Amino acid sequence: MGQIDHRAEIREFLSSRRARITPEQAGLPAYGGHRRVKGLRREEVALLAGVSIDYYVRMERGNLGGASESVLDAVAQALRLDEAEREHLFALARAAGPAPRVRRTPPSSVRPAIQQVLDAMSDAPAWVRNARHEILAMNRLGRALYAPVLADPRRPANTTRFLYLDPAAREFFVDWDRIANDSAATLRLEAGRNPHDRALIELIGELSTRSEVFRQRWASHDVRFHRSGQKRLRHPVVGPLELDYESMLLPSEPGLTLNVYTAAAGTPTADGLKMLASWAATQDLAETK
Repeated sequence: MGQIDHRAEIREFLSSRRARITPEQAGLPAYGGHRRVKGLRREEVALLAGVSIDYYVRMERGNLGGASESVLDAVAQALRLDEAEREHLFALARAAGPAPRVRRTPPSSVRPAIQQVLDAMSDAPAWVRNARHEILAMNRLGRALYAPVLADPRRPANTTRFLYLDPAAREFFVDWDRIANDSAATLRLEAGRNPHDRALIELIGELSTRSEVFRQRWASHDVRFHRSGQKRLRHPVVGPLELDYESMLLPSEPGLTLNVYTAAAGTPTADGLKMLASWAATQDLAETK
């Protein structure tokens, strides 16, 4: 994959969102028995959005250049886009405009102060990643928790590469299928925001070439935020863990996200994290000898 076909991205995103909505769901009469298209027709989306059919057809053919915020809002409402999908549509529209003078590149390292913050969080696994899902910094408990991910010597470690290309991922992540879906969807969201990131394009190309499952997920054009939730892991040392996670953008470091995993006090997972901390300490001790 040498570059992202931006017009194709727009076309396939809009048509895939249109295909999932029935006339009944949109409050439109379904005239006739057999419909040749799945979901809404283009003229029905145009009607719902209050734009001409010709204008919407141009949009769905990949031409979002010059589309006003009000038109994009109307299309987003017509297609019932959620928050992540709406952001993606607006990002695609921005990318269709004049190229920015300075293209943003996701950071590939962190300031020492960020590492200090991580190290101060001694009771919770924590790490910082960029929008390409590259792990840039971790605390000791984070390294212990994600030991299977870090087993690959390639650096920076990439959680999505691990998910799709390392067989150990299906054992490590109990809900592998959901997490793989989410990972591809958040990566596509970033591709919409930053379509000129060469390293991101190369990552998508590598995953598409080596993983049929990733190609299927990528072709769905789903986008999703990764903010909070629960992950169930099978850690090779301490066993099953059910962890709550929070993903927080770092205002001082645009493009970087702090991920923190915790467990409620008194739960088996809280005990498991204590065991993990003890194991991590022994590993550090062994490395110093």
